[in-house]
Amino acid sequence: MKDTTGQIVELEWALFDQVQNRGGRAACQDDQRTFFIMQSSQLAAWTEEMRRSWLDDLRQAQAAGRNPLAEKYGYMMARTAPEEYEQIRDQLPPVPDEKAQLIDAICRTHVGWLEALAARYPALAGRGRPIRRSGDSRHVTSFETYLWGELASYSLRTLQLYAGHIAQLLAEGRNMNEEILKNTVRQYGFDTLDAAETQLAGR
Repeated sequence: MKDTTGQIVELEWALFDQVQNRGGRAACQDDQRTFFIMQSSQLAAWTEEMRRSWLDDLRQAQAAGRNPLAEKYGYMMARTAPEEYEQIRDQLPPVPDEKAQLIDAICRTHVGWLEALAARYPALAGRGRPIRRSGDSRHVTSFETYLWGELASYSLRTLQLYAGHIAQLLAEGRNMNEEILKNTVRQYGFDTLDAAETQLAGR
């Protein structure tokens, strides 16, 4: 039997495969290896209690005929395509104030972590998406907005566990984004972030 991470990633992949995009199927929906690396690297930085809670969220949503991975893209549209979002917002589960406040707090911490990481490893962490939501546009989704949409698809219990884990990491002086990135580069064959940064920067 697969561990919790394996069960989550398999279920997430099945749900991700069903997501209908405005412009047709996205190339990343046919890249299972990258999806598994990214998702498992993130989940490895969580506690087992968080993973089990998120797995419960996914199973309950699926049983109710919902797709949380599709919903997260819908939530993002509130910032990237507000007019289109108004047309679909009634199809999305509402985000009550208690959840929204937790999501905002979690996002603020992650943005700070990622900015600190990008300053040290610009080739690794500073590529791709803009970090802050000020970089959002119809065709570009920032890390902050992407994360907000993802967190909005979590249950209140999962968010509470997430916030508790962040508080513990902050107390210990740890950076979850750095831990996720370390997990990621290891799966691509690098022993350290410095080694991966040197290769990507062409040094």
